[in-house]
Amino acid sequence: MSAPAEVPDLVAATLDLSRQRGFITSIRNETGRLLAALAASRAGTLAELGTGCGVGSAWLSSGAPRTARIVSAELDPALAGDVQKIFARTDNVDVIAGDWSTLEQYAPFSLLFVDVREVMESIDVLADLMEPGGMVILDDFVPSAFWPPIIDGRVDTVREQWLTDERFAAVEMLIDIDASLIIATRR
Repeated sequence: MSAPAEVPDLVAATLDLSRQRGFITSIRNETGRLLAALAASRAGTLAELGTGCGVGSAWLSSGAPRTARIVSAELDPALAGDVQKIFARTDNVDVIAGDWSTLEQYAPFSLLFVDVREVMESIDVLADLMEPGGMVILDDFVPSAFWPPIIDGRVDTVREQWLTDERFAAVEMLIDIDASLIIATRR
């Protein structure tokens, strides 16, 4: 995929934290650039469920209007503290130490980035957190050439549910030969 090799400073800082902490599964730059592009079209509150080292939130922040608010939740309090330090000078980003459900108080969301598989299974809860027209971006899928989608010899019921739920207009996008994501817009 053609894109500049450089990344925004905030993204670079979170990627440095990822390396220091031994995280090897931060989101891909292609996914990050897509998040930034989608965030640029959003107002209101954007959220990330599963902060990790803050790479997703940094990409969201790099694209979102300064008037938008970004909230993110990280279960590990020490990691949340490290990420909070990175975003200390970014007025519109709040990193909360707690599980993903702590963000429910900030709903409705105009954009929600989810890269925790267990959270993706909670489609009913997530649907209720979205404003009409709000987008849910679900990361970390392995492309499947079949329908229903088959991974490791089993139907990927999470992907199937998101792609067929009538509350959403959804599409799966190939990010790389071995990675895809789902964008689901709340009707």
